[in-house]
Amino acid sequence: MTRDEFNAFCASLKATSHVVQWGNADVWKVGGKVFAICGWNDGKDAFTFKATDLAYEVLQDQPGIRPAPYLASRGMKWLQVYDERGMSDASLRDHIVTSYEMVLAKLTKKMRAELGL
Repeated sequence: MTRDEFNAFCASLKATSHVVQWGNADVWKVGGKVFAICGWNDGKDAFTFKATDLAYEVLQDQPGIRPAPYLASRGMKWLQVYDERGMSDASLRDHIVTSYEMVLAKLTKKMRAELGL
Protein backbone atom coordinates (compact mmCIF):
# COMPACT_ATOMS: atom_id res chain seq x y z
CA MET A 1 0.00 0.00 0.00
CA THR A 2 1.29 3.44 -0.83
CA ARG A 3 0.85 6.52 1.32
CA ASP A 4 -1.68 7.90 -1.18
CA GLU A 5 -3.67 4.64 -1.08
CA PHE A 6 -3.55 4.68 2.73
CA ASN A 7 -4.82 8.27 2.85
CA ALA A 8 -7.59 7.57 0.34
CA PHE A 9 -8.71 4.51 2.29
CA CYS A 10 -8.75 6.32 5.65
CA ALA A 11 -10.64 9.23 4.04
CA SER A 12 -13.32 6.79 2.87
CA LEU A 13 -14.26 5.93 6.47
CA LYS A 14 -17.11 7.99 7.92
CA ALA A 15 -16.45 11.18 9.91
CA THR A 16 -12.66 10.99 9.78
CA SER A 17 -10.26 13.90 9.91
CA HIS A 18 -6.67 14.18 8.72
CA VAL A 19 -3.73 16.17 10.03
CA VAL A 20 -0.03 16.14 9.24
CA GLN A 21 2.03 16.18 12.41
CA TRP A 22 4.91 14.47 14.21
CA GLY A 23 7.51 14.91 11.52
CA ASN A 24 5.35 14.75 8.40
CA ALA A 25 3.20 11.80 9.50
CA ASP A 26 -0.32 11.49 8.07
CA VAL A 27 -2.50 11.11 11.17
CA TRP A 28 -6.12 9.96 10.84
CA LYS A 29 -8.68 10.55 13.57
CA VAL A 30 -12.32 9.97 14.35
CA GLY A 31 -13.90 12.15 17.00
CA GLY A 32 -10.49 13.71 17.64
CA LYS A 33 -8.92 10.34 18.52
CA VAL A 34 -6.16 8.75 16.44
CA PHE A 35 -6.88 5.44 14.70
CA ALA A 36 -4.16 5.26 12.00
CA ILE A 37 -0.84 6.86 11.13
CA CYS A 38 1.46 6.74 8.12
CA GLY A 39 5.03 7.77 8.85
CA TRP A 40 7.73 7.29 11.51
CA ASN A 41 10.07 4.99 9.61
CA ASP A 42 13.13 7.01 8.64
CA GLY A 43 11.40 8.58 5.66
CA LYS A 44 9.85 5.33 4.39
CA ASP A 45 6.13 4.63 4.56
CA ALA A 46 5.09 2.68 7.64
CA PHE A 47 1.49 2.10 8.68
CA THR A 48 0.49 2.23 12.34
CA PHE A 49 -2.84 1.19 13.84
CA LYS A 50 -4.47 0.25 17.13
CA ALA A 51 -4.69 -3.54 17.48
CA THR A 52 -6.91 -5.93 19.36
CA ASP A 53 -5.20 -7.84 22.16
CA LEU A 54 -5.12 -11.01 20.06
CA ALA A 55 -3.79 -9.29 16.91
CA TYR A 56 -1.10 -7.58 18.97
CA GLU A 57 0.10 -10.86 20.48
CA VAL A 58 0.01 -12.76 17.19
CA LEU A 59 1.45 -10.11 14.86
CA GLN A 60 4.04 -8.19 16.91
CA ASP A 61 6.90 -10.55 16.06
CA GLN A 62 6.01 -11.25 12.43
CA PRO A 63 8.50 -10.16 9.75
CA GLY A 64 7.78 -6.58 8.67
CA ILE A 65 5.59 -5.83 11.72
CA ARG A 66 6.60 -4.45 15.12
CA PRO A 67 5.06 -2.82 18.16
CA ALA A 68 4.56 0.80 17.12
CA PRO A 69 7.37 3.14 18.16
CA TYR A 70 6.36 5.62 20.87
CA LEU A 71 2.87 4.17 21.32
CA ALA A 72 3.65 0.57 22.27
CA SER A 73 6.44 1.72 24.60
CA ARG A 74 3.74 3.46 26.63
CA GLY A 75 1.79 0.24 27.08
CA MET A 76 -0.65 0.83 24.23
CA LYS A 77 -1.35 -2.03 21.82
CA TRP A 78 -0.46 -0.42 18.51
CA LEU A 79 1.35 -2.14 15.66
CA GLN A 80 3.38 -0.79 12.78
CA VAL A 81 3.72 -2.44 9.38
CA TYR A 82 7.10 -1.13 8.24
CA ASP A 83 7.90 -3.55 5.41
CA GLU A 84 5.70 -4.70 2.54
CA ARG A 85 6.19 -8.33 3.55
CA GLY A 86 4.45 -7.55 6.86
CA MET A 87 0.92 -8.08 5.54
CA SER A 88 -1.16 -7.78 2.42
CA ASP A 89 -2.97 -4.56 1.55
CA ALA A 90 -6.30 -6.29 2.21
CA SER A 91 -5.20 -7.36 5.71
CA LEU A 92 -3.86 -3.89 6.41
CA ARG A 93 -7.20 -2.36 5.39
CA ASP A 94 -9.00 -4.83 7.69
CA HIS A 95 -6.78 -3.86 10.63
CA ILE A 96 -7.27 -0.16 9.94
CA VAL A 97 -11.06 -0.68 9.96
CA THR A 98 -10.79 -2.59 13.24
CA SER A 99 -8.70 0.23 14.72
CA TYR A 100 -11.28 2.78 13.54
CA GLU A 101 -14.11 0.74 15.09
CA MET A 102 -12.23 0.33 18.39
CA VAL A 103 -11.69 4.08 18.65
CA LEU A 104 -15.26 4.81 17.57
CA ALA A 105 -16.62 2.46 20.25
CA LYS A 106 -14.85 4.46 22.97
CA LEU A 107 -16.37 7.78 21.91
CA THR A 108 -19.29 9.05 23.94
CA LYS A 109 -22.81 8.57 22.61
CA LYS A 110 -23.03 12.35 22.30
CA MET A 111 -19.85 12.52 20.18
CA ARG A 112 -21.01 9.65 17.95
CA ALA A 113 -24.34 11.44 17.46
CA GLU A 114 -22.56 14.70 16.59
CA LEU A 115 -20.53 12.82 13.99
CA GLY A 116 -23.65 11.19 12.59
CA LEU A 117 -22.44 7.72 13.55
